[in-house]
Amino acid sequence: MKLLRYMWALPNTLLGLLFVPLALLSRGGVQVVGGVLEIHGGLIDFFLNHCLPVRGKVDALTLGHTILGRNRESLETCRRHESAHVRQYEILGPTFIFVYLAAALWALIKSRGAYKGNYLERKAIEQEHLRK
Repeated sequence: MKLLRYMWALPNTLLGLLFVPLALLSRGGVQVVGGVLEIHGGLIDFFLNHCLPVRGKVDALTLGHTILGRNRESLETCRRHESAHVRQYEILGPTFIFVYLAAALWALIKSRGAYKGNYLERKAIEQEHLRK
């Protein structure tokens, strides 16, 4: 069953794997925690802070079974939240990014904010607090 979840999320995981060389060539690192590849530091920090269309800093971002983090501390802090997104990827598979963007757009239309009003983010926050 776990193999099927990995396969269903694989297209998004492959996007995340593209960041491995960026991290390793810029003094970042990789680690596997709970079956998820965490990639951090170096150019990952730059990417999260300067290359995403969001206001403020982004500590971590999930792509399938990969989590990009600014550094190890960010990954520690965000692990529960990002793990909830991993489970969402396992359910939604290749459609996750489209569903996420649609939920963000819907939240904006409803004046709730693309992040805080996003259904998937609210569910991840809810799961994060349930697991504490």
